[in-house]
Amino acid sequence: MESHLGRGSSQAPSVAYFSMEFGIEPEIPTYSGGLGVLAGDTIRAAADLGLPFVGISLLHRKGYFRQHLDRTGNQAESDLDWSPEEVLQSLPSRAMITIAGRQVQIRAWRYTVRGQFGHSVPIYFLDTDFAENSPEDRRLTDLLYRGDDYYRLCQEIVLGIGGVAMLRALGYKQIQAYHMNEGHSAFIAVALVAEQTWGRSLLSASSADVEAVRQRCVFTTHTPVSAGHDRFPVDMVRHALGQVQTDFLLRANCCPDGCLNMTELALRFSRYVNGVSMRHEKTSRTMFCDHPIDSVTNGVHATTWTSEPFQRLYDRFIPEWRRDNLYLRYAIGIPREEIRQAHAEAKARLLAEIDRRTGRALDAGILTIGFARRATAYKRPDLLFHDMERLKSIAGKAGPFQIVYGGKAHPRDEEGKNLIRRVFHAAGVLQDALTVVYLEEYDMALGKILCSGVDLWLNTPQKSLEASGTSGMKAALNGVPSLSVVDGWWVEGHVENITGWAIGNNWRIESTLEAETESLYDKLENVILPLFYKQPQEYARIMRSAIALNGSYFNAQRMLTQYLYNAYNRAGFPGSNGDGAMPAEALPFEAPTYFEPTENFI
Repeated sequence: MESHLGRGSSQAPSVAYFSMEFGIEPEIPTYSGGLGVLAGDTIRAAADLGLPFVGISLLHRKGYFRQHLDRTGNQAESDLDWSPEEVLQSLPSRAMITIAGRQVQIRAWRYTVRGQFGHSVPIYFLDTDFAENSPEDRRLTDLLYRGDDYYRLCQEIVLGIGGVAMLRALGYKQIQAYHMNEGHSAFIAVALVAEQTWGRSLLSASSADVEAVRQRCVFTTHTPVSAGHDRFPVDMVRHALGQVQTDFLLRANCCPDGCLNMTELALRFSRYVNGVSMRHEKTSRTMFCDHPIDSVTNGVHATTWTSEPFQRLYDRFIPEWRRDNLYLRYAIGIPREEIRQAHAEAKARLLAEIDRRTGRALDAGILTIGFARRATAYKRPDLLFHDMERLKSIAGKAGPFQIVYGGKAHPRDEEGKNLIRRVFHAAGVLQDALTVVYLEEYDMALGKILCSGVDLWLNTPQKSLEASGTSGMKAALNGVPSLSVVDGWWVEGHVENITGWAIGNNWRIESTLEAETESLYDKLENVILPLFYKQPQEYARIMRSAIALNGSYFNAQRMLTQYLYNAYNRAGFPGSNGDGAMPAEALPFEAPTYFEPTENFI
């Protein structure tokens, strides 16, 4: 297979990329937010680069959820209604796994991602909705992040163990690297060790067996807080997975404090582990000090998230940008007026969409600020409204501005739902001084319009809790600078008055709420608004620099190239037997006899 990256190389890795969610198209609602969109961007970049990739996920027949907001910001949810057969191809292959002693059948639906240069990468969405399965098992691939802990555990068994089984059923045997995008798919390790010990007991696994599996696994962690890592009581795991598999996990030291820690499982069975930004690497090393952790900063798929006006602009001035995103560096030579004109078109599209959705006509001449993230406590969407009298004063003295919000709160996140209500409340209080709009049903389609159409991207996470963030990267591709707390990717992307502006002190110094809000208001009043209204050409200079410095680097092409050189190409098969693949029906299996391990394998 010819690779766009290193054409004709016989050493190109074969990678199976596992993710609980994939954001591929708005019509395929198998994602909730940043993690899924990142997974989709990774696959798109692999297709562009001509890499032999395959994606594995769950079908999520009822999706994440559809968001409904009333006039005061109360969020209600309903199931998504979509028809997989209209956008995916059902495949005849079947795999069989065991959950709670029951045989569970799995089939796959295929979606093919086609790259810009003719290469394609398949994503297989696993589905248990069969008449042959029990009613309980048929529902396992319905909901994304909405079931109880046991439902979630069973889903992760389907994803990890069922995903390996389905790869075998589909004929994928020469997989060089299994990439776990978060710990949801960590049961891959159990499946691969079961293959490695085929014909023996799983509990007979030696250090050589485990090392052979470890050499083929790559793990990316995205969560900088302990509470965000999946943990399941050992008794629950034993019920769902079986006695032998649970004993194996206990012997592998993956169950501290009586709970299976999926991140610990992934860490122990991966030869390469990374966080998703330089800052997140340091946080992860503190959390998991017994494991070496690298970093590969996230990136977004440039052609997907660049608006049509800017695509046309780049095609005229730097036509190589689609083939090699690093050429966006040369955006520094695009005339500022051309940047302004492209942005005006993107902004007009956003304002038209807001009018269509809400009936509110925003002013194209007013500085428009965008904020769209999952509504949860650490992202602090209400930080801007800490002092509403100050906001009114800024709008009166420095110039008017309007704010566009978007984002869903998890159905069980009452604090997140309350944050949405607080934004609605602030909109009412401020309505005579400035306009605040909250758009419901934030998804990929709206995200592209919003990130490209605002004049300034606002990001206010609690410092050290932002693993990476990617919305500001999408904005930068469209010449939109950021005003952000220096955390996550912005530690690397921030150059003051060049790519945007920092809220608070540098990332090494902790700051108080009062210091951060004062910094936010000061930058808005004394730097950004005067620049936007009094020096529009200088504002366009910063827009152009955001493209040249941030757009050229924080993209999925660069990210995947780093994975290729640092993770995938270094994976090998020491100790593997033949092609390392066993019949799909063997996963998982109860070992026929009990053998004590002959050596400590972890």
